[in-house]
Amino acid sequence: MRAAFYRRTGPAADVLEVGQLPDPVPGPGEVLVRVGASGINPADVKRRSGWGGLEMGHPVIVPHCDGAGEIIDVGQDADRACIGERVWLWNAQGGYGGPGRAFGTAAELIAIPKAQTVGLPPQLNFEQGACLGVPAMTAHRAVFADGPVHGQTILVQGGGGAVGHFAVQFAALAGARVIATTGTKERAEHAMSAGCEQVINRHEEDVVETVLDITGGDGVDRIIEVDFGANLTGNIKLVKPNGAIAAYSSSSAPTPVLHYYDLAFKGARIHFVQGFNLPDDARRQAVEDLNRHVGSGQLAVAVGATFQLEQIAQAHALVEAGKTIGNVVLKL
Repeated sequence: MRAAFYRRTGPAADVLEVGQLPDPVPGPGEVLVRVGASGINPADVKRRSGWGGLEMGHPVIVPHCDGAGEIIDVGQDADRACIGERVWLWNAQGGYGGPGRAFGTAAELIAIPKAQTVGLPPQLNFEQGACLGVPAMTAHRAVFADGPVHGQTILVQGGGGAVGHFAVQFAALAGARVIATTGTKERAEHAMSAGCEQVINRHEEDVVETVLDITGGDGVDRIIEVDFGANLTGNIKLVKPNGAIAAYSSSSAPTPVLHYYDLAFKGARIHFVQGFNLPDDARRQAVEDLNRHVGSGQLAVAVGATFQLEQIAQAHALVEAGKTIGNVVLKL
């Protein structure tokens, strides 16, 4: 099969190769998927770059955790009735908690546990399906980790990003009042189209002052946070008593200092969300909600850029630049 892979961590243009690898064979409980599209997430480029001391764990790695395609074969003990099913894949490489799996979705074929496949709604193509694993599941968990949000005011930091765009939609569809921050006019428009009541340009406005003004000084019930450490001081001022901060990343400040009593006196909760490690019931609910909203035409899946497999280095560079609105996808 044709696949993209790397043998050492480093810059995309230096370490990523495209060539032939042996076809995978599905083991017990696994299915063989012909990949139609492979989604690229920030976690994938971090792993490939060796960010934060991440190690290879395998001599050769085919990158990417998300993808979509068609089941074409099954392993021992798997139901052959699923052959021909269109599916999207989640956590193909096993997340960060150890060496994980060596072979991700940046290949023509992947053998993966059947339990890590989900039927792809007919309204979505493979490119859109490849955007669901990390972004949509992380967003859903961040919004609902602390219970229903109907009638609440939610602040989505980075509402124009891949996870943020889904978070805005899930919160708005659940009956929340949504405020978001973004860094550009284009991302602001993207967030507004997802259901925001108001968007704040963090480069042009004081986020704390503006949110307090919008909410009449009350602050917000929950904060969905893309950069926990960088925004912690402001979030402490904005979260209501007994409110919650659900953080799914802290890239610019990976070792934040926690202002304990500022949060403790409010009785506030911090929920660390890891899209690679969701509770089973939370993932099932996320899939149910996603399918319902997609089926009703209420949930948009944004594909920002599509590349061919041979262009994987350029695609990784685009993800690292962080300027694309929507997900970056490889089409196979």
